[in-house]
Amino acid sequence: MQNSERAYDAVKKLMRFVGKDAAIKYGGGGVYANLFGAHPPFQIDGNFGGGAGISEMLLQSHQGYIELLPALSEEWKIGAVKGFVARGNFVLDFTWDKGQLKEVKLFARKGGTCKLKYKDQVKTVRTQVGKSYVLKF
Repeated sequence: MQNSERAYDAVKKLMRFVGKDAAIKYGGGGVYANLFGAHPPFQIDGNFGGGAGISEMLLQSHQGYIELLPALSEEWKIGAVKGFVARGNFVLDFTWDKGQLKEVKLFARKGGTCKLKYKDQVKTVRTQVGKSYVLKF
């Protein structure tokens, strides 16, 4: 994906509020007041898929390394996440400000080498089981 504004546009469409009768006239899309997907019949895959998509905007670990903020929208200038679990059984908390990654807290459930990528920076950490590490970017 890594197209931050296209991804953000999809999130906005997914989270657009519609009234209970509007979905039929509107042709689907958006959410009701209870945040269920507004495309009868109700299908949970839209709700779960939206959460997964947002997670992928913030962290990806498909390529043998952990990429942080690969598709961060300009609209999300400041933020934080806690408890994201990446491949390799690494748990990450991280913060960003003014669209820039600031700090990463890494917990190694399993231990081993963890490679973190943010933009053009790559940091490799040799971890031990049950230990935490703090990295600044």
